Amino acid sequence: MRTEKRRILISLALFFVFAGIFSGAENIAAAQIKNISQAKEKALKKVPNAVVTEVDSDYEKGVLTYDVEMVKGNKEYTIKYRASNAQILEFGWEKMYVEPGSQNEFMGKNQCRQLARKEVKNGKIISCVKKMNDGVDIYKLKLKTNKKKFTLVYHARTGEMLEYEWERTATPSKNSKKGYIGVEKAKKIALALVPGAVVVKAEFDMDDGVPVYEVELIKDNYEYDFEIHAKTGKVLKQEVDWND
Repeated sequence: MRTEKRRILISLALFFVFAGIFSGAENIAAAQIKNISQAKEKALKKVPNAVVTEVDSDYEKGVLTYDVEMVKGNKEYTIKYRASNAQILEFGWEKMYVEPGSQNEFMGKNQCRQLARKEVKNGKIISCVKKMNDGVDIYKLKLKTNKKKFTLVYHARTGEMLEYEWERTATPSKNSKKGYIGVEKAKKIALALVPGAVVVKAEFDMDDGVPVYEVELIKDNYEYDFEIHAKTGKVLKQEVDWND
């Protein structure tokens, strides 16, 4: 009798174990994005009542992703999903039309920083630059948390948020950093290209699986952004922008 009970209990235990395994497998499969229609469906759940304008698939370093662009009201949205688990890799929106608001006085940098800190809890402000974009005075801020980096744009005269975006970041392990040039070397490479500039940001990041150092400089009325390969020291990207 006891032997029979033991067999029943073992059978039940095995049943629940295998049921859990299959259930987990089904959940993983359900989380995948297999086509453009599913990517569109996911995006519309994230931004209800939006109008999808474009959906594209692409391979980034061997990883299949889906990019969805949408419009809702006065905002354009962009969302990037990883196909294998439907994780959002990038999310952002931008206002399509903005009033110049030239009759208002400028908001101070400290006030703008306070707005950014409220928006991104526990975010570290990397840079805050005032400039003009399409005839509108703005503050562009870059922040970082443990898992994401943010770019926020505020109207410099009204304090209204005009752009918001974030993307996931990957921090390499100590072992994986072996052979990297280091952030100080990256700074020197950037400063050699813009002598006399001031470094306002220098940090490690993974850009589509490529280890890089992002270095931002300011000199006179210009802002310089460099992306430097973390192992070779090669400058992969260089941008120059007017800094008001």
